[in-house]
Amino acid sequence: MDALSTAEAKPNGVMTADHHPLTPDEVPHPMVSATDLSLVFGSKDGPITALKDVNLAIARHDFISLIGPSGCGKTTLLRVIADLVKPTAGTILVDGGTPEQARLDRSYGYVFQAPALYPWRNVRRNVELPLEIIGLPKAERRERAARALATVGLDGFERKFPWQLSGGMQQRVSIARAMGFEPDLLLMDEPFGALDEITRDNLNLHLHALWTQTRLTVVFVTHSIPEAVFLSTHIVVMSPRPGRILDVIECDLPRERVLDMRETPEFLAIAQKVRDGLRAGHSYDPPVVPA
Repeated sequence: MDALSTAEAKPNGVMTADHHPLTPDEVPHPMVSATDLSLVFGSKDGPITALKDVNLAIARHDFISLIGPSGCGKTTLLRVIADLVKPTAGTILVDGGTPEQARLDRSYGYVFQAPALYPWRNVRRNVELPLEIIGLPKAERRERAARALATVGLDGFERKFPWQLSGGMQQRVSIARAMGFEPDLLLMDEPFGALDEITRDNLNLHLHALWTQTRLTVVFVTHSIPEAVFLSTHIVVMSPRPGRILDVIECDLPRERVLDMRETPEFLAIAQKVRDGLRAGHSYDPPVVPA
């Protein structure tokens, strides 16, 4: 069954800091809201349904992980939010407007699976590149790049070239480049999937610290259950194609997170909920072992 996040499911429960309930008109709209969203691709072998009847609301300042098997539409949903592909049915709003308007307003930053850095440009100039393309003055580009690199812990590396950095540092440059737009929303397409486990753990810590510091809304694609549980406020479990939302699982862990908490009963219980949701979504029988 498709599910909505608590941002939309319980709007009357929103309180101000002094615990006075907000009226419906005062409740802030979700950062992302999808209603009956579907996407069908055409191919020479016939239509392919990538997403089907997706209903989802993502609250401001949430960290949402999309998890599901390969080909389930996680990246496609991210690309719909970013206005890189158009849905064929349903509606989607980003920051209260269309995805196209959010793109034109540069309301989001996008981090791809690979860093995609130009080897002939140093770190600062890689971060500045999108700002250069949109025509920002040189002084402002440098100021924004410096702030973004400091946010990801890479101040002092401005003059290094990508080939002089580790894989994890290159991906942090990619995040800084997305942060250069100073967005309210950060879209991340499995950015740590190709890295070794030690580097991935370190970047999970960096990313959690960045989210805590900036209060961005983050939508994060991953295949890793521990990564999703460690980083997220909510985990969206998706089905195999056609991609549907099977469940939205709350991660009610302490806000301050350390790697050791992955061995706690609370962490393992949430991970098991995700695992059970993924298993149920496959709806297939286990293989029969010959006697």
